[in-house]
Amino acid sequence: MKVRDLAKKFKMQGKDFIALLEKNVGIKGKKTVSALSDEEIEKIDRYIESKLKEMKEKETREKKETEKKERKRKVPEKPEKKVVSKEKKKEAPARKTTKTKKEEIAQKTKPSPVKTKEKITEREKEKIIKKPVKEPVEVSTTIAGVKEENVTLPVREKVFLEGTENIKQLAEKLKTPANEIVKHFLIRGIMVNINQCPGKENIKNLCEYLGLEAEFYIPAVEEKPVEVKEKLLVPRAPVVTIMGHVDHGKTTILDTIRKSRIAEKEYGQITQKIGAYKLDTPKGSIVFLDTPGHEAFTAMRARGAMITDIVILVVAADEGIKPQTIEAINHARSANVPIIVAINKIDKPNLNLDKVKKQLAEHKLTPEEWGGDTIFVNVSGLTGQGIEELIDMIILLGEMLELKASPEGKAEGVVIESYIDKTKGPIINILIRNGTLKTGEYFVAGNVKGKVRAIIDDWGRRLESAGPSTPVEILGGEGVATPGEIFKVVESEKVAREIIEKMNKTTTGKEVVARKITLENLYKEIQEGELKELKLILKTDYVGTIEAIKNIIEKIPTKEVKIDIIHSETGAISESDILLASASNAIVLGFNVPLLQKAEELAKSEGVEVRTYRIIYELADEIRKAVEGMLEPEEKEVLSGQALVKKVFHLSDNTSVAGCLVVNGVIVRNSIAKIVRNGTVIHQGLITSLKRFKENVKEVKQNTECGIGIEKFVDFQEGDIIQSYIKTKVARKI
Repeated sequence: MKVRDLAKKFKMQGKDFIALLEKNVGIKGKKTVSALSDEEIEKIDRYIESKLKEMKEKETREKKETEKKERKRKVPEKPEKKVVSKEKKKEAPARKTTKTKKEEIAQKTKPSPVKTKEKITEREKEKIIKKPVKEPVEVSTTIAGVKEENVTLPVREKVFLEGTENIKQLAEKLKTPANEIVKHFLIRGIMVNINQCPGKENIKNLCEYLGLEAEFYIPAVEEKPVEVKEKLLVPRAPVVTIMGHVDHGKTTILDTIRKSRIAEKEYGQITQKIGAYKLDTPKGSIVFLDTPGHEAFTAMRARGAMITDIVILVVAADEGIKPQTIEAINHARSANVPIIVAINKIDKPNLNLDKVKKQLAEHKLTPEEWGGDTIFVNVSGLTGQGIEELIDMIILLGEMLELKASPEGKAEGVVIESYIDKTKGPIINILIRNGTLKTGEYFVAGNVKGKVRAIIDDWGRRLESAGPSTPVEILGGEGVATPGEIFKVVESEKVAREIIEKMNKTTTGKEVVARKITLENLYKEIQEGELKELKLILKTDYVGTIEAIKNIIEKIPTKEVKIDIIHSETGAISESDILLASASNAIVLGFNVPLLQKAEELAKSEGVEVRTYRIIYELADEIRKAVEGMLEPEEKEVLSGQALVKKVFHLSDNTSVAGCLVVNGVIVRNSIAKIVRNGTVIHQGLITSLKRFKENVKEVKQNTECGIGIEKFVDFQEGDIIQSYIKTKVARKI
């Protein structure tokens, strides 16, 4: 059994499960795709059993303790009853003594005379208001039949919850670290990750453990319409982008999967436009995006359209890694999208697959059989060998990602491609992410509006409606939409027009908002957004220069700031580099390389900073300065002034005041004071009192007399030096 399978069994994320194995079970060095031996599985089972045993023992101990406490609490109940009965006896003589026992009972049970609202006095109103406040305390201690846990625990603070919160939301609402909550459930045999909801009963038990009382409520639908959508989430098909070097067989693999002839229809068998195709299998559905290269993938990311869930990296077995393969790896990794490697053309003779795997391992894509965590599948686009295994791996990875969408409500999606057909007019190719699209609905796609006249699927069939993770062509747009723009259905043509008008009005100021990070504004960005990572794209004249610059960056002695070179290559700075920088919010650094004109124009429009250098140490020095600006300022105690104790005044409330002369600087009230006697600091505390004559002052300057009082110190002596220190933040240097 593999780690990911066992993690899936316990409904945990792979990373969380690996952390559990390393910290608690003692199984180290495992990846999500690593295999577990029978001994290791047995060890994990033993750990869970031991935790369950510990939990039971703890529960029995707690039960015994609560029983003991309950017995102790019940002891004083008897005298309380006696006191009450005595008081009744004392009160009896004041009433009529001729009453019989039956009459007394009748008197007690007889309802008191009804008072109208006018007759109720102010004092009685106060009693009525105050009474419910005391009720919970009385009920918890006197009413019989209450659970023992409630009797023994003190009055708990109430927390209002919905009961649908995941671990992250619970951590925020209960003000408890998420890892502690996960640990709490783990000890009780409940496996949950940070994005899972443990359920109402488990949340209630957690609150009791934390000394809180959970009260669940149903949120108002009017205020939170999104809540309704969240309850209707259903699993959706994973969206897969096929990437790799030109002519490595990307479209041929897709062609074999769909059992069609897409590749033959393309001019020169090279994909000319983006296509999206849905595959339905008995195990589940998959949506494939076939792109003309990583540029389109990154362009969509730059516009904020993160629609890809999995990347299939196609590498030809006879050619191995090529420049576009490396770029595709960097683009996929920058997008934090999991990669499945498909080694294609394995039907060819005299192949060295280990050589290809070694090349990929150098780029941190290590196969499972080599102890890595990347799924490798050997396939042949022509013969169909390994295609079924590739589909299985995609569906398995999609299940582990727990992808969901809501089929209810108005459709939302992303524009994949758009063009003008001679007979049909403007066509917009979209992928629906949420909701259901229907014919006749009005829509907005970027700055283009229209009405859905027809919905056509990837096989050319007309549909009346289409749900999540469905690629479709839309007829009825008033123009061509930009790939990557958000597509959404609106109520009417009037609403669509208003949205477009607002968009056009704000276009002027859009450039300023869309500006990316620069070395100059880096420090300001960190202060405002707590940025802790500097992303770089490096283009140089020689491969050796890349290594030299990387070595210099590695020598910058700081662990607080991560400098990440997300892509490095030889050659001129191109449009592809600018698109990647725009999508990743990175800075492009060039060393002895030109900046192409189109790339320069794109950098201006996208707001990407490009810097070129001819001396390697200038480049390193600028990075060093940027990193220094990123470091958190260090808090230091700075000496603001010193005072000499001339006389000591002992006050009646057992406190002392030192009559002083400020010999240098300024003495500040509420600053840290250090008392120096014979060259040694004998006490440190806050200056709580600072006076000039009889007036309280905030500070006293040099050559001025004053009275100083220090918290928790009375043992002043003449000749003591009082030093006043102020805490300040100082920018650190490397």
